[in-house]
Amino acid sequence: MITEGNISDIRIAKDKLNIKPGSIYVFDRAYTDLELWSNIDFSKSYFVTKLKNNLKYTVLGQHLEAMKDGILSDEKIKLENKKYEKNLRMIRFLDEKSDEVVSIVTNNFKLSAKTIVQIYKTRWQIEIFFRWIKQNLQIKTFLGTSKNAVMSQVWIAMIYYLLLTYIKYQSKYEKSLFYLHRIIKEALLSRLTLIDLLSATPARISDFKIKEFQLVFW
Repeated sequence: MITEGNISDIRIAKDKLNIKPGSIYVFDRAYTDLELWSNIDFSKSYFVTKLKNNLKYTVLGQHLEAMKDGILSDEKIKLENKKYEKNLRMIRFLDEKSDEVVSIVTNNFKLSAKTIVQIYKTRWQIEIFFRWIKQNLQIKTFLGTSKNAVMSQVWIAMIYYLLLTYIKYQSKYEKSLFYLHRIIKEALLSRLTLIDLLSATPARISDFKIKEFQLVFW
C-alpha cells in the first residue's frame, strides 16, 4: 500500500491489514503495537518481530527446547502491559554477520526456535532488496518530479531487479547479481545475445564495446 509520507505505517497496518487465520506476520520492531499483536492473535494467526528495548517483561520460564543451532535462549515471557496479557515466546540468537545478539518475540509456541529465527531472517531480504536498488540503480536521481514520474521510475527499477534475478535463477548464473547488472549495463548497446553475455569475459565485453563505438561514431 502506498500513502503520503506523513501517514504512519503502523496505522495502515492496523486499519488495512486483512489478517488471515493461520498466517505468520513478520515485521520490524518499528511496527511494535500491542493492539496489532492482539488483533493478529485474536484472528488465530501468528506474528514474529524484534523485541523493542523499552518493553518491560517478566520471564516465566524456559521453553521446552534444548539450545542449539545458534539459539542462545528460548523463554516464555509475559509483558508488564495490560494491552497484551497473553504469554509470549522470546528467542535470542547470535547474528553471525553483525555479531549482534538479536531478541525476537512471537506468539507461536509450536514451531522450533530455529524455524522462528529463519522466518525472521527472511524478512531481511526486503531490506536487502531495496538497499540493492538504491545503491546500484541510482534511483535517488529522478528524471521527473511529478508523482507519476517518480512512481514510474521506481517500478521500472523494481521490474529490472526482478528480471535480473529471474535471469540469474533460470540460467544458474554463478556470479553475483551486481556483476550481472554491470555486464548488462556495459554491453547494453552491443550486439550480444543474452546467452553470449552470460558467458562473456570482462575483456570480451570491453573489446566489443570499443568496436561498436568505432562503428557508430567514426
